[in-house]
Amino acid sequence: MNLVFLAQRIREIRKKRILTLEQLAERSQLTQSVLSKVENSRVTPSLSALSRIAAALGVTLSELVEGIDEERPMMVMRHGEAPLFHDDHSNEQREFRSLAPTRHQKRIEPLIGKLAAKTDWQPLPVQNDELFIYVIKGALEIRSGDEKCELKTGDSLYLDATDSVETQNPTSSPAEFLCILTGKKLPSGS
Repeated sequence: MNLVFLAQRIREIRKKRILTLEQLAERSQLTQSVLSKVENSRVTPSLSALSRIAAALGVTLSELVEGIDEERPMMVMRHGEAPLFHDDHSNEQREFRSLAPTRHQKRIEPLIGKLAAKTDWQPLPVQNDELFIYVIKGALEIRSGDEKCELKTGDSLYLDATDSVETQNPTSSPAEFLCILTGKKLPSGS
């Protein structure tokens, strides 16, 4: 089930009905916390919960989930809606948000990464064929094999990423960057 698309559909229907999360929680007998997590693609709702949400929104369950697993030629990710991508190395020092989580057969994986100040070397989510990084804010050091480089705001890097790639933020300010991965071993969490 495509959770991102489902979350967007629930949010859109709720807003069309001019319902707050609190009102939807009351009507569906689910907590605001659960509904918020559903609308932000952080939890997979059970069939029972989906049925309650559909009834509270005044639609059938089949209308709510219709077409959510279909591929679409165009996908829009609104500001603040990009789901957090989790990998084996997730920690409080870094995060990745998937900018295109809804496509089934992707050839690229665009992510927004954040790296806390003064971090040690952190591996990128996966090993891929190619990698592009653009530093939006702050600075990063990138290491791949025997090569190492420093990137500052506005700098970019393109590399053959068949070797492992690690990043660190040696500065006292957090870093934010666009990371585009390509290849056959794209992250499975998106």
